[in-house]
Order: sequence, then C-alpha cells, then structure tokens
Amino acid sequence: MTIKDKVIVITGASSGIGKATTELLAKSGARLVIGARREDDLKEIADEFPKGQIIYQKTDVTDRASVKSLVGYAATHYGRVDVLYNNAGLMPISELADLKVDEWDRMIDTNIKGVLYGIAAVLPIMIRQKHGHIITTDSVAGHVVHPGTAVYAGTKYAVQAIMDGLRQEQVANNIKTTMISPGAVNTELFSTISDEKTRAQIEKDEKENGLDAEDVARAVAYAIDQPDKVAINEILLRPRSQKI
Repeated sequence: MTIKDKVIVITGASSGIGKATTELLAKSGARLVIGARREDDLKEIADEFPKGQIIYQKTDVTDRASVKSLVGYAATHYGRVDVLYNNAGLMPISELADLKVDEWDRMIDTNIKGVLYGIAAVLPIMIRQKHGHIITTDSVAGHVVHPGTAVYAGTKYAVQAIMDGLRQEQVANNIKTTMISPGAVNTELFSTISDEKTRAQIEKDEKENGLDAEDVARAVAYAIDQPDKVAINEILLRPRSQKI
C-alpha cells in the first residue's frame, strides 16, 4: 500500500499547501480527514470528490483537545491512521526590536505546539498499529536565518529537533518521519505579516518567483508513495531563483 487507500489526516487543509496536498492525494486514491479553522472551506474541498472520500472537522491546532478530536475522528471512522501531515503554520515575520511579542506567542503556539499536539494525538495510535508516517511542514527557515526571521526560524529549527528525535525514538515501531522544507511559496502565508511594507514585498516576491502549493504537494506525495522500508526524512525545495 502506497498512497491509494491510505488514511491520511491533514491540518491546515483549508488553503495553500494543505488544500493542494489534500486534492492531490485524493486524486491518488487516499482517504482524507482534513482539519482547519475555516469549516466552510473544508466542506468546499470535500464536495469536489466522491461522497465520503474526504471527511472534515473544524480544528484549531493551538488547542490540544481540538487536534486530538480530529485524529480520533479519523481513527474511529477508519479504524486506523496511516499518515498525519502537520501542515498548519504562521509566518508573521518581524525584527526582534519591533517587540511583537503577541506574534511570537502565536508562532510558538501554532508552529511548535501545534506540531507537538499532532504528535501527541497520533503517536499512541501508530505505536499500537506498529506502523505510521508523521509529516510536518518545516521551512528553509529551519536551515537559514536572516534579519526579520529570528522567531519564525526558531520555531522551524525546533521542528527539526522534534522530528529527528521522533524519528530516532520510533524506529522500532515502524513509524516514519518526514520534514517538508519549502522556500518561498505563493500561498496565503504572507497574510499573517502585520507590517504592511514587509507583507507587500514578500507577497510580490512570492507571486512572481515562488513555488506553487502544488509543487510542495507533489513533494509530500513522493514521501508517502514509498515502499515500507524507505523513509524520506526531509525534502528541501526552493524556487530555482531563490538564493537564501
């Protein structure tokens, strides 16, 4: 079993990379359980496919109970969870001297704690199954820091540590881990930047030169569509023109 008939849970699925990945995997025959805060958008995605292939639930990844409920919904409905894709994330970048502490807290809650809540929800299920695959959207910012990205990059470096620790700890239980680390991607992520000048510049750059969400979705599908003995631990992908 590769992609077809796998039970896959995706957070942050209402737009961007999450939506593109949901649609690609559904076309490949997977059974999807998707979550995000915008329930109407989830319904719209599900309605594009045969009834029951995609089921959904409103989910806030900063709320542990909400994430546990989504994963539990998948396990109850299908009897197992083959893949969890922790995709939800925020990128309100700013320089440290701007003291946007509320934005720092939101990034930590979403980008780090949201990943941990997903792991906490699905790991007991996968340990019982003796198989599973946990995927997380990381970033090139998990490898390189530049001015304005210190906190955002810090959250992504944390994801690197968490996911590699998880990989090492769960080898005996046949649980794979994958980090998907994109560079600039043309999605709504820039909309979380509160500084108008910075937001406008990044939006312009990503629309002109960024990857499409579908490019990243194909990387996720590649990681899933491997034989059981093969673990793709990280995929780092940038627009060809991106230097950093």
